[in-house]
Amino acid sequence: MTTPNKASLPVIKRLPKYYRYLLGLKAAGITSISSRELAAQMGTTASQVRQDFNCIGDVNGRQGIGYSVENLISILEQLLFGDGERLPTILIGCGRLGKAVSRFITTNTNGYTLIAAFDVKEEEINHRTVNGIPIRHIDQLEEFCAEHHPKVAVLCVPRDGAEQVSGRLVALGIEGFWNFSHYDLSVPYPEAVVENVHLGDSLMSLGYRLRNRG
Repeated sequence: MTTPNKASLPVIKRLPKYYRYLLGLKAAGITSISSRELAAQMGTTASQVRQDFNCIGDVNGRQGIGYSVENLISILEQLLFGDGERLPTILIGCGRLGKAVSRFITTNTNGYTLIAAFDVKEEEINHRTVNGIPIRHIDQLEEFCAEHHPKVAVLCVPRDGAEQVSGRLVALGIEGFWNFSHYDLSVPYPEAVVENVHLGDSLMSLGYRLRNRG
């Protein structure tokens, strides 16, 4: 099977969307779907769907029948979640955004396990837990990582905080970042896998599209 590492980044970005749509189809009792029908739901073209599926593995659509929904889901689950082992994850920053993100991670089946949270503010540390996860002082970061070996860090801190802590995290073995800090980690740490989340960019894109619909 072709792996996501062999696919382009735009294709990889579309895989979760395919997965969501296909789960909906399965729940509705639909067992097969054509590239044209799936493209209509995805807001893309049938050609794009076929090209994407050619990148991800042994999809084998059948003429006149389409693709097996179950087979596509199975392939995408292998690509997105691997063998089912969850990635040990830590949260840096336990303010409002951190609490919301931690709630999402701990209540969704998404391939991650949140094992600890860190902050510098006493008012957050005194809460002791966030969604059942212990909050530790950032000074305990080295000790914790040496013992538990997390692979992913979620950054819900301001830009300057991300600049200060990101180097420590890379040195401690963190391989991937879900980054809400507006600090582009992929520039100083190209060896890390970084998913930057810019909420402001999304809002500006929405505004552009609304103002330029004509």
